[in-house]
Amino acid sequence: MAQPRISAYLLSDIDPTKAPLAFGRRALPKLNEELQSPELLTQQQALMVLCDLVHDPEKVYQAIALGFLDNLKILLVHRDQTVRQKTTEVLSIMALHSIGRQGLIKSGVISALTGLLDDPVHICRKNTHQIFDMMAKLPEGAGGVLRAGLIPTLVLKLKTELDEIQELILDTLSNCLRVEVSEALATGAVTVLKEKLSHPSTAIRSKAAWVLLEISSHAEGKIVVCEEGVIPVLVSLLEDTQPEVQVNTTGALMFAAVTPQGRSSAMGAEAIPPLLKLVAEETSKARLNAIKALTLLAELPEGRQTLLDHKDTFQRCLDDPSEAVQRAAQIAITVIEWKP
Repeated sequence: MAQPRISAYLLSDIDPTKAPLAFGRRALPKLNEELQSPELLTQQQALMVLCDLVHDPEKVYQAIALGFLDNLKILLVHRDQTVRQKTTEVLSIMALHSIGRQGLIKSGVISALTGLLDDPVHICRKNTHQIFDMMAKLPEGAGGVLRAGLIPTLVLKLKTELDEIQELILDTLSNCLRVEVSEALATGAVTVLKEKLSHPSTAIRSKAAWVLLEISSHAEGKIVVCEEGVIPVLVSLLEDTQPEVQVNTTGALMFAAVTPQGRSSAMGAEAIPPLLKLVAEETSKARLNAIKALTLLAELPEGRQTLLDHKDTFQRCLDDPSEAVQRAAQIAITVIEWKP
């Protein structure tokens, strides 16, 4: 069912144009003082001006040097929802810049944001997840999310959040689970992600498959993916009409099929026909992953026997413009033709 998009419309009755000075001209030290003002309107206006200023990386650098982040962390728990909204907006804009991400990580903003995951205002939660997403793109940011113990909460939020926030959560998880998966597995992440593979949103199906790919890149993740019956669902998605879903699905299937149990499950789900179809489609973005997945299935006697009748499909790939596809096809042919 379609969901409304989260609006950034300000609920408080304030007029930023009545700030003492026009946007871009107020000195940062003065704004920092105004953030600490006991007057609500002064705080709101200062945050609005700051939202405009921090689009400039130089202003972000200056704001961090002046200690803005300490005051912004305090405002994250403000009783006024407009203050919380604009504070998270400032931080999300700062997180777009490299210097901003580094500053947010060092200042402990990740832990300070955890209380907003249950904020009643949707835009506050969306801004919070945008910050997590941007920071998790850096190894130290992903580490910060992991150290803050946020993974179990993020997994659970996939069950209840709005679709556009779920997309941000999946992006954050994909980067964090590349580093470590034990907490996610213990929280039942694979079961939740399995459900998301059938979501009506293309973006959510695609991103869920990508997170499963990251999980399957770990030995313990491969085991759980097989045990939870995810592989048959991945096989069914090979015929999804969206290319990005196909790419991520074949990637997840390829990693899961590294184990004997994964290969057996894929064979039982009749993965070979749809994978061959993807290999035969010269414009398929999933072609490389599909070839590698079939190469793994060719290690099984029944898989090799089936693929012997389709060597011409791989032969045609030897002329593919992509050298990676050419190499993968040559390896596949070698495995298929191997005789014990």
